[in-house]
Amino acid sequence: MTAVDERGMTRFFEEFEPPEGVRVELLRGEIVMMAGPDLVHNMIVEDVLDQIPRKQWARLQTQDVDIVDEASEPVPDLVVLKRDATPEAGRLLPSELITLVVEVVSKTSVVRDYLVKRSIYAAGKVPAYLIIDPVMGHCVLFTLPVGEGDAADYTAQLKLGFGDRLPLDMLGIGLDTSGFGTFPGVRPHRFP
Repeated sequence: MTAVDERGMTRFFEEFEPPEGVRVELLRGEIVMMAGPDLVHNMIVEDVLDQIPRKQWARLQTQDVDIVDEASEPVPDLVVLKRDATPEAGRLLPSELITLVVEVVSKTSVVRDYLVKRSIYAAGKVPAYLIIDPVMGHCVLFTLPVGEGDAADYTAQLKLGFGDRLPLDMLGIGLDTSGFGTFPGVRPHRFP
């Protein structure tokens, strides 16, 4: 897709009205629609929210993110930024304000979460990207973004199983993952 086509898709996406109950993201010029999340997914997001100190951090669910120089407007399950860095209004949150994004893998989002969004968040210089994977029962924390566009990636990775305490040094906490649920009967994948 050419840069002109991607900019055109971005303008189209701004006015696009999805069907009720459908979540929509723009990922590298493609509109991706998803059904509402599973209960396991929502309970994990709630558990993470409860562990991040509200006085210090803004914890925003399903917030549209603006990635500079990308035809992408991802909508992470959770965005964390310093409370004093939060804009007063606006649909798009600039990626440079973000400290951590969290995606909880669904049965259909594995490739998007592990490959596409990983590259997009790295291109947006988001310092830390946490994937919580109830398919495989583990968390993967990516840090130290490098590169531009499709070639962007994270240079550091920490993978821990559910039940382990995940150090989120950027937030000054250790994330207790012992209460995270898993999807029963879902075929395992090969990521990360």
